[in-house]
Amino acid sequence: MTFDLSARLAERRAAHLYRQRPLLESPQGPLAQVDGRELLAFCSNDYLGLANHPEVIRALQDGAARWGVGGGASHLVIGHSGPHHELERALAEFTGRPRALLFSTGYMANLAAVTALVGQGDTVLEDRINHASLLDAGLLSGARFSRYLHNDAESLGKRLEKASGNTLVVTDGVFSMDGDLADLPALCATARSKGAWVMVDDAHGFGPLGAGGGGIVEHFGLGSDDVQVLVGTLGKAFGTAGAFVAGSEELIETLIQFARPYIYTTSQPPAVACATLKSLELLRGERWRREHLERLIAQFRDGAARIGLQLMDSPTPIQPILIGDSARALRLSSLLRERGLLVGAIRPPTVPAGSARLRVTLSAAHSEAQVDRLLDALANAWHQLNTETGADA
Repeated sequence: MTFDLSARLAERRAAHLYRQRPLLESPQGPLAQVDGRELLAFCSNDYLGLANHPEVIRALQDGAARWGVGGGASHLVIGHSGPHHELERALAEFTGRPRALLFSTGYMANLAAVTALVGQGDTVLEDRINHASLLDAGLLSGARFSRYLHNDAESLGKRLEKASGNTLVVTDGVFSMDGDLADLPALCATARSKGAWVMVDDAHGFGPLGAGGGGIVEHFGLGSDDVQVLVGTLGKAFGTAGAFVAGSEELIETLIQFARPYIYTTSQPPAVACATLKSLELLRGERWRREHLERLIAQFRDGAARIGLQLMDSPTPIQPILIGDSARALRLSSLLRERGLLVGAIRPPTVPAGSARLRVTLSAAHSEAQVDRLLDALANAWHQLNTETGADA
């Protein structure tokens, strides 16, 4: 008996769910060279426009000249370099927590935190539409795993009534495909009433949210007594790579001792930590980036509403246009590409069946004129799509 991989691939193609990788041939930025053509891109998570910032590039170059390229070993052997240590201290101060711990990816940070904190006899409760890394972590932990209704504190409360052992409530801060915010005040209050800890993956909140870019916890004025485990990624608004977990001294020491994704992997290149230190400085010091981004979000939402597009309840740079049918979503994305714009079509299984969408993401590097160009192209492409399919415009 052999694996019938061709049949699986053909089935995915037939369902309009086949994924293809665009080839980026330029640095990140609003104008990107993709598959041999310059396109105006609205699909990057580089929310503050720091991925190609000259000062961040220079910090990476200087870091490589001083520290070399590879991490060389795991943090616990001889891979924990000075820049790693300095960045952890800076991230702890940034988040207002005693300690922070670096990871090579957000996926690893989430796997590490959940599996180190709960296991057999414990309970992990997660939002239904959490990121795949959080869901995988819950399943792999060996703890009793259950999902509560999206952003529903009452649903969480009912599941907490049945929880046993150490209980961890896990949610995204900003939901990556919908762009909405977790109702942290209500979720944290419900968890606290049952003695549960709360873990927030704020991958998409750090940078855009909070007066100082400190993410959703800062946005809601919460602290470490409300959110005991705070996760952030560095490849989005920070513009570099990697992730971190911030929390108490005991939490970070527990991860160092028991988190397999931390113990058994090589550290990130120290030069990347040098670059992130610079991007953190820019994120905190250049408030205009968040203010400009907020104006672009309002501009886009107002324009999309006039076109008649169905947006989702998102105050963030993630602005999904709900289409429903996967084939229609792909066609609308293709029509935009014909007009020189790159906006990705997101389809199941990344999102629930029947909720395919275009995921528009805005950056502080975009201009108001570029957002106007997107809106004009959307209006024309939307009209063409509805004409082709005989749908009401």
